[in-house]
Amino acid sequence: MMIQMQIMGLILDPNLNSTIVVLLDTQRDQVLPIRIGNLEGNAIALGLRKIPTPRPMTHDLMKNILEEFQGEVARVVVTELKDDTFYATIQLSFAGRALEIDARPSDAIALAVRTDAPIFCTDTLLNEAEALGLLRHHKEFDEASQMQDWLQKLTPDDFGKYKM
Repeated sequence: MMIQMQIMGLILDPNLNSTIVVLLDTQRDQVLPIRIGNLEGNAIALGLRKIPTPRPMTHDLMKNILEEFQGEVARVVVTELKDDTFYATIQLSFAGRALEIDARPSDAIALAVRTDAPIFCTDTLLNEAEALGLLRHHKEFDEASQMQDWLQKLTPDDFGKYKM
C-alpha cells in the first residue's frame, strides 16, 4: 500500500553539511525525515518556490526532456530503506507505457516538485522508519521549534549510513 506524502519543509544542517527533507503523511499525521545532500536540497527548494534559473538545472532539464517527448511523471515513490539507504522510483507515463525508473529520493522529489507529481511512501518503508525511530507523529510536537529541535538532533547514525 502507498501513502501520499507532502513536503513539510527542508532543514539545513550546517554541521553535517547536509539537508533534511521532511515529508508529512497528512492522513496519519506522521513526519518522515530523509537526509539528503545540500545540492539536492537546494534543487528541491528552487522547485518548491518556482524560482527560475538563468539556465536549466538538472531537474529542469529532466522535466524539459519529458515534456518534449510527451512523457509525464505520474508519481514518485520512496520505496524502501535498505542497507541504511533510502530508495525511490519515478513512475512515468510515456507513449502509452508505464515506466518505473530507479532514483535517489532527493532526485525523485526534486523532479516531482517541478512537475507537480504526487509523492508517495510505501507502508513497508514507513514501518521500517518507525522501527528505527525516524517516524514521528506530528502531534508529538506542540510547536514547530520542538520538531526543528528533534530534526537537528538527529545524527547520521540515526539515518544509517546515508549514501549518495
